[in-house]
Amino acid sequence: VLTDPIFMCGATLAHYFSLPFVFFMRGFPCNLHYEAPQCPSPLSYTPRLFTFNLDHMTFFQRVENALVSLLELVYCNGFYGDAIKFSSEVLQRDVSLLELLNSASIWLLRFDFVFEFVRPVMPNMIFIGGINCAQRK
Repeated sequence: VLTDPIFMCGATLAHYFSLPFVFFMRGFPCNLHYEAPQCPSPLSYTPRLFTFNLDHMTFFQRVENALVSLLELVYCNGFYGDAIKFSSEVLQRDVSLLELLNSASIWLLRFDFVFEFVRPVMPNMIFIGGINCAQRK
């Protein structure tokens, strides 16, 4: 099943029918595209979205980065609350957001690796940057 993780319907459907699924996405705002496949993403090195920090941070910027990381988890669980409830009803068991996401077979990420901070990625993560580029006039 080729699906977009913004709407958890495809992941829920794949779990229900025990099918492998592929995520085709730009990225989660709460860094779940690295957390779900269990990529190392140390808070002391990898800046979070909207903190405007670089990979060389002061102590206070690292603390800010850690606090934003904790808030991201609360934000994402609230954002996907209805989807998690729907998935739990369909699958007839309690599921978490990470449980739905981490069983993806392949992650097709629509951004370039060269524009991101250097970090290790899992073998099932494939960068396909430039796929959304419009032709110049």
